[in-house]
Amino acid sequence: MATKGDRLTGLDSSFLHLESDSAHMHVAAVMLFDGAPPTADELIEAIESRLHLVPRYRQKLAFVPFGQGRPRWVDDPHLNLRYHVRSTGLPSPGTEAQLRALAGRILSQKLDRDKPLWEIWVVEGLDGGERFAVISKTHHALVDGISGVDIISVLYDTSPEPKTPPASGKRWLPRPVPSRTQLLGEALLERATVPAELVRGVRAAFRAPRRIAEAAVGALAGVGAMAWAGINPAPPSPYNVDIGPHRRFTWVRVSLADVKQIKNALGGTVNDVMLAIVAGGLGRDLRRRGVDVRGLELKAMVPVSVRGEEARGALGNQVAAMMAPLPVGCDDPQVRFGTISTAMGRVKDSGQAVGAQVLTELTGFAPPNVMSQASRVVARQRWFNLVVTNVPGPQLPLYLMGREMIEIFPMVPLAERQALGVAIMSYNGKINFGLVGDYDVMADVDQLAKDLRSSLAELAEAAGVELTVPEERRPRARNGHRPRRQVGTREAVAATTAGDGEGGASPPGQ
Repeated sequence: MATKGDRLTGLDSSFLHLESDSAHMHVAAVMLFDGAPPTADELIEAIESRLHLVPRYRQKLAFVPFGQGRPRWVDDPHLNLRYHVRSTGLPSPGTEAQLRALAGRILSQKLDRDKPLWEIWVVEGLDGGERFAVISKTHHALVDGISGVDIISVLYDTSPEPKTPPASGKRWLPRPVPSRTQLLGEALLERATVPAELVRGVRAAFRAPRRIAEAAVGALAGVGAMAWAGINPAPPSPYNVDIGPHRRFTWVRVSLADVKQIKNALGGTVNDVMLAIVAGGLGRDLRRRGVDVRGLELKAMVPVSVRGEEARGALGNQVAAMMAPLPVGCDDPQVRFGTISTAMGRVKDSGQAVGAQVLTELTGFAPPNVMSQASRVVARQRWFNLVVTNVPGPQLPLYLMGREMIEIFPMVPLAERQALGVAIMSYNGKINFGLVGDYDVMADVDQLAKDLRSSLAELAEAAGVELTVPEERRPRARNGHRPRRQVGTREAVAATTAGDGEGGASPPGQ
């Protein structure tokens, strides 16, 4: 019999329904480390010692016959960590451009649904062997952005000396895989018990009518706000076309301290600053494509975590969504920022994210075949132009078997007719962009990365903030440290764009 939590929620299963041959629903990240990488055997041994802390990594999906229930997680009796933990290497000279190309190819491959839905790639040879990378892939049905951060915190250490993980207590033995008949019977039994759950909900309502009524009013207001956002479709754009299965991936480095200074000078939030940077960069990209951006305002879907502190560390998705305006036709960076900040304040007050959460909870009562059709209809509708997700990461260094993680660059999956996705993640004083694009539609994604840097520079100039040069752009001093220094905004842009391109003096995309 399925245990509590083994059945996918409606939101978790929606990411399975959204997946197609061209839309792969895995989240991912490229992490850079100093030093030489561990061997495959060492890494497998380290992961195996901590796998009991994330038991879902030992499980695979079991699908209910005839679509009579949502899939559930079952133990994989053939779990082989050598399948999930893979090693590869970059050819000389081992540039970041080569790493990004490799990441794009790895991110283009769907995860096998007959196995646990994760992979970890160790990439040797970065910068001639001075650094190495880890590329992780996990299906969105398994994690959202916040729980993904929690998994990283479990698998990595907070000090250079690896800590001995708590003992599992006993040897893991996979539970027998249920038969098709068992899966069908369990699903039908669970469906039959739903009315009892509704009765309990009614009893709870009578016990606390005022509290329930107030919550219901707020939720209904949020649903109305979300519905209004959906009624007003996003405008057509070059980013909303049919896509293929192949991907390009690049990144942009930003200092979190710089972003906070801009926020303090202009008001608003860190997320407002990041959205303003995206809006300015997309405006530059669209003008280069010949698009008339006068008065044009794109719509970004911004996932919002609704995960409480008591749920941190639990897998699965606990997210809602807000629709954010991106005034790409506005030339004034300060006005652009003000427009976004004001609009986001109104969106938060409207309860739009709460409404989205209510709608996703209601999907738990829908049959999977209905959910499948509904998910695809939503994906084809022009409710938004792209996803922009901003995940707060740990603000302390993490270590993999004594090797310090220097940076992390996240990736958000592309749904159908979504040729571009922007993921943002802060880590240890930095906040980095990961840009993923359809291989053909976004062939110039590296140029978009430059546009984002230029957008950051003009916003910083408007705020009177001097940008810092990203540390990784400068050579190490003799003592092994990279001294920080302040530079003018335009000088910083020149420093971050100098040498871009395959033949440049510095690794591109930094």
